[in-house]
Amino acid sequence: MSYSGIGGQAVMEGVMMRNGRNYAVAVRLTDGTINVDKKKMKNDGATINKIPIVRGIYSFVNSLVVGLGSLMSSASYFEDEDEVKPQTKEEEKKAERREKLEMGGTLLFSIVLALLLFMVLPFYGSKLFGYVISSDRILAVIEGILRVIVFLVYILLIGKTEDIHRVFMYHGAEHKCINCIEHGLELTVENVRKSSRFHKRCGTSFIFIVLIISIFVFMFIQSDSRLIQLVLRIVFVPLIAGVSYEFIRLAGRSENACVNLLSKPGLLLQRLTTAEPEDEMIEVGIKSVEAVFDWKSFLSKENS
Repeated sequence: MSYSGIGGQAVMEGVMMRNGRNYAVAVRLTDGTINVDKKKMKNDGATINKIPIVRGIYSFVNSLVVGLGSLMSSASYFEDEDEVKPQTKEEEKKAERREKLEMGGTLLFSIVLALLLFMVLPFYGSKLFGYVISSDRILAVIEGILRVIVFLVYILLIGKTEDIHRVFMYHGAEHKCINCIEHGLELTVENVRKSSRFHKRCGTSFIFIVLIISIFVFMFIQSDSRLIQLVLRIVFVPLIAGVSYEFIRLAGRSENACVNLLSKPGLLLQRLTTAEPEDEMIEVGIKSVEAVFDWKSFLSKENS
């Protein structure tokens, strides 16, 4: 089965699927119906996608923007129904500008929080071991281990909340839909249900690879100034993300035994970020796929 190129993300009570420039957010509304909002990105990144490493950095940033926008879009369906909605074109423009500002503020806050939790905290936490360990490289390894621990604790804690657990269930539905197609099965609830909820191209696996590669990169950052060490770590994050993207891209296309072995930790981690979905969630995932991808033609060509 050749690579289908579909990617996705779970959102509030729904699934976002992306194929090329097209992406769609399907959400299960409170009345039981499924709303599908299809959009197209202005830039397909065709030129950038030909450049290794750089395309990974572009994809990482683009995924953050599109993913956050999709998350906020899905959440807007569950706002207070009594809230006054814009009626005139001027009011609609103001609401759109306000939404963009809110998304920008949320993105900025998310980046700052991520840097504090996964960069600053492990960095200074590892320095506490400096009283008994003199090797900077060993301290970098300890820092990396602390970063993984912080990430695992963070996932475990947010997974305890009801809303995030449902997001994890939709995450499972997203993976199951993609696996169903990539294994040559028709996209039905029955076939999706029996498909795996784990996938090698998952964002969870990507983050884990970033965490592991960063350990080796940060081992070679040498400076007497802690501030410079920390700044260089942040500067190198995009490069690490680009390298990690290339591995995830390879893993999604390859069944090589070595690649599969290296993919195992990320797949195991998905046991925390995905959960078995309900049939109603699978239906939402199917609607999202069908909005951006003609799976019937794809299977017909693969089976011919």
